[in-house]
Amino acid sequence: MPRLSTSRWGSDRLDALLCFNHSGSALGIIGSMLAYIVRRLLYALPILIGVNLITFALFFVVNTPDDMARMQLGVKRVTPDAIQKWKVERGYDKPLMINTGASGLARLTDTIFFEKSARMFVGDFGRAEDGRDIAREIGNRMLPSLAIALPTFVLGLFVAITFALTLAFFRATAFDFWGVVLCVAAMSISGLFYIIGGQYLISKVWRLVPISGFGAGLEAWRFLILPVLIGVVSGIGSSTRWYRTIFLEEVGKDYVRTARAKGLPETVVFFRHVLRNALIPILTGVVVVIPLLFMGSLLTESFFGIPGLGSYTIDAINAQDFSVVRSMVFIGSVLYIVGLILTDISYTLVDPRIRFE
Repeated sequence: MPRLSTSRWGSDRLDALLCFNHSGSALGIIGSMLAYIVRRLLYALPILIGVNLITFALFFVVNTPDDMARMQLGVKRVTPDAIQKWKVERGYDKPLMINTGASGLARLTDTIFFEKSARMFVGDFGRAEDGRDIAREIGNRMLPSLAIALPTFVLGLFVAITFALTLAFFRATAFDFWGVVLCVAAMSISGLFYIIGGQYLISKVWRLVPISGFGAGLEAWRFLILPVLIGVVSGIGSSTRWYRTIFLEEVGKDYVRTARAKGLPETVVFFRHVLRNALIPILTGVVVVIPLLFMGSLLTESFFGIPGLGSYTIDAINAQDFSVVRSMVFIGSVLYIVGLILTDISYTLVDPRIRFE
């Protein structure tokens, strides 16, 4: 009995050590992930400052606060006093980037650039030139953008990967050749052709779906079918060629030849081995796009009259609304950086050889 008791105690101690080591390694992975995310976020600060600086410079190279005031007040009947009053009310009466009339740190802080850009880092986007709250407008317009971008992204990804995997499976055949020709032809056609042609053929001639607009409730799907279909068709050429190249590169590697030598069927080799090992380069282009789905499509939303973030940006550019333009560029930059971080994290989930260190 004592010997049995000692053996049980040793077994329990071994299990405890294994559990401790497992939990310790898990905590180490979480700690490394958090350290990596914090490090990347710190790197992102100068990038966001640089993006704001470039956006500010580009906008005010072709516009001045006086031009913005004339655009908002009306070019013909505007007076110098009205222009000055408009600039004072919106904070455009100060120097652009350097205030030579101030002293100390105020030379940089008492400027249009600092006052318009610094508060965006705390989530305060201010108001548009027409007085509407920009953050509220972004929240209201995000859902229509996602209603188009998300189905287009998921359906396009599924179609492109399936078509590319089929072309790689039938590589060096007539099906593969004409599939590549079709992809090149699809890539060579402008996206405007798909939009205008789809609106004319499907909506005007066949009258299957509305030509433009955005409905609410259950009727919204009728307005989304055509934009989603055009988005999938216009992007299938480039995506399929890219994924086909990835699959063909994996087919020639040693592990594929080993799998075939074991007698595995070709379908098992492709779907169990080639597809899994091709996920890393696929994730590079997929995960980074996911946060940008919130931004919407500029052309699609403008041509289809959808009240999303894409059309919001186009309208702001046409109206010379710098407050909206800088806010949308800032949000796009933040989402792109978040996408890059998510891409790096997804690498460690797909390939255990990759570490955050």
